[in-house]
Amino acid sequence: MIDYEKHLNPEQLEVVTSGEGPILVIAGAGSGKTRALTYRVARLIELGEDPGRILLATFTNKAARSMLSRVESLVEFDLGNIWGGTFHHVGNRILRRHARLLGYESNYTIIDDVDSKQLVNATVTELGITKTDRFPRGNILGDIISLSTNTRTTIEDVVLQKYPYYFNYITDILKIALRYRIRKKELNVMDFDDLLCKWEELLVNFPEVLEKYSERFLHILVDEYQDTNIIQAKILDLLASNHRNLMVVGDDSQSIYSFRGADFTNIIR
Repeated sequence: MIDYEKHLNPEQLEVVTSGEGPILVIAGAGSGKTRALTYRVARLIELGEDPGRILLATFTNKAARSMLSRVESLVEFDLGNIWGGTFHHVGNRILRRHARLLGYESNYTIIDDVDSKQLVNATVTELGITKTDRFPRGNILGDIISLSTNTRTTIEDVVLQKYPYYFNYITDILKIALRYRIRKKELNVMDFDDLLCKWEELLVNFPEVLEKYSERFLHILVDEYQDTNIIQAKILDLLASNHRNLMVVGDDSQSIYSFRGADFTNIIR
């Protein structure tokens, strides 16, 4: 058994040894919040929880690997069954199993930002839209579509708030956004945003899928929660809706992904 009092300060110890139910941990940089998260996973396993029923979500694969490696060194236990990684990684694992419910094949291809830009440009050409020197380029159009998806706001609102100088082209931008979504499905491809919004769609529209994974993940732990967007927060709430064993750790003054739609008010609420 790990000597938690020896390795943790009183605040970290309280986090690690707290009981079931929702837990919000606010902690600044360098305070050991990730350490507390790591030791809590170790404690859950020591108490007999099946690692396969633990979901550990972070924002980089490197952070997830590091955290799982630390837990393995603490408990000397094979954590191959634990679900750990980025939201996109976990979403992809689930979507591969249920893609056909959404009209995709399970062997869909994930396209990166470069591929996405090329597909947007191809859509512009397909629609026969005449591009002037002032018309937004493919990467800008992609950013508009992505921000609309991740913030759950309309294309019109995104353009008005972030790119007002392109609002004269709003009709064409709306046509491009719609055609882009259709073409992705026709080509059996998903972009990074789809890995989140399609995951949420599965949980919302297919109760049997929600039941399966809310039962599967008995303990859900999230690092850097201040960087979640509205879709990620909704996914977590859905997965924890039955048992409410959701622990989130973050620093409400250190959100760095607002340009991707991260909403620090998630941690405030």
